[in-house]
Amino acid sequence: MEEKKFDLNSLIGFLLIGAIFIWMLWLQTPSEEEIAAEEAKIEAEKVIIEETAGQKQSDITLTKAAKQISAISGTDSLGLSKLQNRLGSFAYSGTLPSAREGTTVVENDVLSLTISNRGGFITEARLKKHVTHDSIPIYLIKDGNSTLNFQFSAENRLLNTEELFFEPQISQNGDNQVLTMRLKTSANAYLEYRYELLPGEYMTNFSIKSQGLDGVINTSQPMYLDWKLKGYRHAKSISYENRYSRLTYEYEGDKHSKLGPTGEDDELEVDVNWLNFRQHFFSSMLLTDNSFKEVAFSSIDLVEDEEVDTVYTKQYGAKILLEPRGGALAEKMNLYFGPTDYKIFKKYDRNLDEAMPLGWGIFGMINKFLIIPLFGFLSGWMPAGIAIILLTIILKLALSPVQYKQYVAQAKMKVLKPEIDAIKKKNEGNSMKIQQETMKLQNIAGASPLKGCLPAVLQIPVFYALFTFFPTAFDLRQKSFLWADDLSSFDTIAELPFYIPLYGDHVSLFPILASIAIFIYMMMTMGQSMQTQQQPGMPNMKFLMYLSPLFMLVFFNNYASGLSLYYFISNLLTIGIMLFIKNFIIDEDKIHAKIEVKKSKPKKQSKFSKKMSDMMEQAEVQKKNQKKK
Repeated sequence: MEEKKFDLNSLIGFLLIGAIFIWMLWLQTPSEEEIAAEEAKIEAEKVIIEETAGQKQSDITLTKAAKQISAISGTDSLGLSKLQNRLGSFAYSGTLPSAREGTTVVENDVLSLTISNRGGFITEARLKKHVTHDSIPIYLIKDGNSTLNFQFSAENRLLNTEELFFEPQISQNGDNQVLTMRLKTSANAYLEYRYELLPGEYMTNFSIKSQGLDGVINTSQPMYLDWKLKGYRHAKSISYENRYSRLTYEYEGDKHSKLGPTGEDDELEVDVNWLNFRQHFFSSMLLTDNSFKEVAFSSIDLVEDEEVDTVYTKQYGAKILLEPRGGALAEKMNLYFGPTDYKIFKKYDRNLDEAMPLGWGIFGMINKFLIIPLFGFLSGWMPAGIAIILLTIILKLALSPVQYKQYVAQAKMKVLKPEIDAIKKKNEGNSMKIQQETMKLQNIAGASPLKGCLPAVLQIPVFYALFTFFPTAFDLRQKSFLWADDLSSFDTIAELPFYIPLYGDHVSLFPILASIAIFIYMMMTMGQSMQTQQQPGMPNMKFLMYLSPLFMLVFFNNYASGLSLYYFISNLLTIGIMLFIKNFIIDEDKIHAKIEVKKSKPKKQSKFSKKMSDMMEQAEVQKKNQKKK
């Protein structure tokens, strides 16, 4: 009986001990609020681990840390300690209300800029007075196509600002709107981006400076400002727009260069004054008051095919080495977002016109000092299409003294055709003699082919200058004339249901008219030459006569219709001048009479002419001797 009693007591004891243990566990059970807090902490740690896994320490920035600090709001000392371990003194920025996604807009009457708290850089740049070919507002920056990152060393950490949170503050400097974006380590110590917009200006004052960061930022280590941008398509023909989209820059004083138009290209330059991410008619530029010591440029062509509806044309990059001054950072710069317009560029007096493809050497000078001012004057008080026609007439009149000699020489060559045919018949089989007699006849009549070639050579600089002017003339953009909606792009009279390589998927009328005019002009000037026997080594005139109009028809189908309009009017004027000279200036009877008179008079040969004649005779003798052998 005692054994059973012992067993019962033991059981009761165990039950009591178990009850006490359960009661103690119940006392230690966390409340619902404590459980929710713990779950949130575990989830936050999980997000941080997932987002930072596999990344370099230099890439772990305040973007990730801000997720912690926004949750703990300064109450979790352990979380704040972890944040400080990663970001050092800059962890302070994460405790501010601005440590969240947000943007600030600054604008004037022509430009609107949206700047993000994250990174402190421009996320939207909109031109208020311009639209694309399909009437969409012009954005040079939008939807993440551009980043501006400042990379620096701080307290043995490599930090990147593109994902750090800045504190925005808007103020006024007279009529100018100012936005400061500050990445803070304390209330009075910060890294600052400063944007200042002037009324009516596309050029924005921009600066980067450090304040009270001595001992925080290590200025002995390299500091880089890395700007990347993908250029948006704005025109009808992406291949045509892409042809004039280039990265250009000024370096070593007044030297200018650009990266390749196709494929991938990169370059490392020193002492860079400005750089331009040009998108044909629009530019995104960064300029500095003091030369950048070193810039690594890159450009990637993103256009593969005209048939592919590509969003971007080029991907640009510029990694800029910034130098501290007096142990701190103080870099004064400018940002330009606006038209690639010679008149606007020129007023800044910083050689920005060199960012435009106006031609090199004398070609660029003709554009800058003659064609651009003249067309600007004409287009200021008349429609652009009429201004092109009037410009063509003025240039024709200005070149008339030079062209007159060319036209007269060509007309005289036609008059001499019977005489030349007679020489050929008389000296049949003797090509050397034919050449000698033909040259002598041409000299007597004053119709040397050289007299027609020299004026043509003198006109080439003007023609080439015009060839570079029309595709870059911002004043032609979206200006209509007759059936052309935009003189800076191709005109369309018919859409093709298929794409023809080199030609396109449309039919432009101005190139057709220009081709017909060129064909008629070449028939007038080369028609007689084609009837003559083709000389060995001489170009096939018939081939050239058909090639030039065909080239105009195909190549210019995608070019600016303003350029084709110019060639059409220019060749019409040329044809009219040729007909006038033939019918009212050239007197064939007088030319023949003059030839006969000069034939009868003994003419003293110059030493050069005599030497050439002797050489030709010797060559003829040698030829005959070879035949005899």
